[in-house]
Amino acid sequence: MNKITPRKKPYAIVIGLDCFTGLQTARILSRRNVPVIGIAGSLDHACAQTNVCEHKFQAGTSDLEFIELLVELGPQFNQKPVLFPCADMSVLLISRNRQRLRNFYHIALPAEATVEMLMDKVHFYTFALKEGFPIPQTFFLRNEKDLEIAAEKLSYPCMLKPPLKSPEWAKNAKKVYKISSADELRQIYREKHQFAELLMAQEWIEGGDTSLFSLNCYFNRDGQPLATFIARKIRQWPIETGVSSLGEEVRNDEVLKESVNLFKYVNYHGLGYVEMKQDSRTGKHYIIEPNIGRPTGRSAISEAGGVELLYTNYCDMTGQRLPKNRVQKYGNAKWIYLRRDLQSAFAYWKRGDLTVWQWLKTMRGKKFYALFSWRDPKPFFQDLKDTYYKKVLHKDPHPVKTVSRKNIAERVK
Repeated sequence: MNKITPRKKPYAIVIGLDCFTGLQTARILSRRNVPVIGIAGSLDHACAQTNVCEHKFQAGTSDLEFIELLVELGPQFNQKPVLFPCADMSVLLISRNRQRLRNFYHIALPAEATVEMLMDKVHFYTFALKEGFPIPQTFFLRNEKDLEIAAEKLSYPCMLKPPLKSPEWAKNAKKVYKISSADELRQIYREKHQFAELLMAQEWIEGGDTSLFSLNCYFNRDGQPLATFIARKIRQWPIETGVSSLGEEVRNDEVLKESVNLFKYVNYHGLGYVEMKQDSRTGKHYIIEPNIGRPTGRSAISEAGGVELLYTNYCDMTGQRLPKNRVQKYGNAKWIYLRRDLQSAFAYWKRGDLTVWQWLKTMRGKKFYALFSWRDPKPFFQDLKDTYYKKVLHKDPHPVKTVSRKNIAERVK
């Protein structure tokens, strides 16, 4: 069995190293001289090729396998590590198993009932409507009857997505569908409902990518914000319905106020994220969704903007002095996933919505790269290679291997 090396500083354990959020988190903490351990569902993934982790383990991060691994590893640490889950399912499983983990690890999460409510879109939108938080018109589709009610009452376009994305949905469907008519809603629902227990149809708030604002924050055990950072999307991939590929810091006091009020209302603790969209017709802001208990893709933009969001989380949980850089100065910092942003920019250019000069202007300013790093180059180049295999050669870059999971020694790399 591989032994964990004792360190003067507690470890940070990044759960979900095989995604760019996990890679960013590991790099940010490593630069603060925090020893990092990574757990990945696949150690062949481009992001898991990073050189900043002292140890890497392979275990499923959307099932109990990583919980069992953490329980097995726990007694080896001389100080409690801080857990940094990087996906919703990992957060949910940690919350539900916190009694098994809390003797070994620092866990920054609110009460279990609060986690369940904020992560369950049905419960959250019901709560938000009752308490007066601004949300778009929303319908939850469990069957054909729900579908027909939504199809008749919704205005179009609308969006269709599951409240909580399962691995099966991710394999067989898009992240979100933009629906232009009642007939299209019926068609997509009937094609895709088998991959999710529940689907959500929601009013489409008019506005481009730059109408999407977000708060990234960290709240301490007393429910007080120790660090906040406002940003907005510039582009996303796929366009209109995808994941941010380029974001920039920006000032939006309404988004800050509404998001902080939401988290204070529920006595929140931990890393938090709220996405809001401004309606281009009315100027009103709507809460699209919260993400809780984990870093997000754009958490790293706070680092480029001088706010040490993730390190604040680490220091607060381990009782160390908080970093001084916790107040946003509203500069022009940007975050970019370079490959995806080139794809997005090309799509907008083909559509006639972006010129080369406009693209160059959006690239100005201090940037934090999702994958690229001179100090840690392998994830970026592996990502390019894997994309070439998938998109050009139509081959799986990492054929499925049979992995023995009997003990830690067989999972470590």
